[in-house]
Amino acid sequence: MLHLPYRVILCSASPRRQELLKTILPEFEIRVRDVDESFPGHLEAERIALFLALQKAKAFEEEIKAGELMITADTIVWLKDKALNKPADRNDAIRMLTELSGREHQVYTGVCLFTNEKKKLFFGMTRVFFKSLTPEEIAYYVDQYSPYDKAGSYGAQDFIGMVGVEKIEGGFYNVMGLPMKELYEELKQFDNG
Repeated sequence: MLHLPYRVILCSASPRRQELLKTILPEFEIRVRDVDESFPGHLEAERIALFLALQKAKAFEEEIKAGELMITADTIVWLKDKALNKPADRNDAIRMLTELSGREHQVYTGVCLFTNEKKKLFFGMTRVFFKSLTPEEIAYYVDQYSPYDKAGSYGAQDFIGMVGVEKIEGGFYNVMGLPMKELYEELKQFDNG
């Protein structure tokens, strides 16, 4: 467990991020604000995730107080040179999962740690290999697990991850929304760098 000289605030409504952060920090607060998740079209891969994490940080800059450390994060799925964000509706979720079926993709999570004095941006990257999924498996998952708050329309910890993910190269928790190994190390070093 980390014991930091800050009041830590996780700026995320994601229950998965909250659950993951609890494993390394005994106490933190949650603050949430709606942030536009669009990004410039020329950005690719990790640069999108870093841009969005920074945009989320900027939404809280005016209210951060001395002694507070805020954490923002954004996860994207990168497939065939394009980002798959959160699905708009059922059809969009089915389309995304159909595209991911039988292919490898990358998951990038950008993270911003910031106080009123400094910012640190970093990211995690994981390669995920999906088996070929049947239309029935995809429809079942979308209807039973409502993946509308997840990049790429899936959670690796859900049914689709259990039956559809053949192999993962890199951090599993990054796919869930926080690159835990990197986050732990960056938090430990935050005051030194």
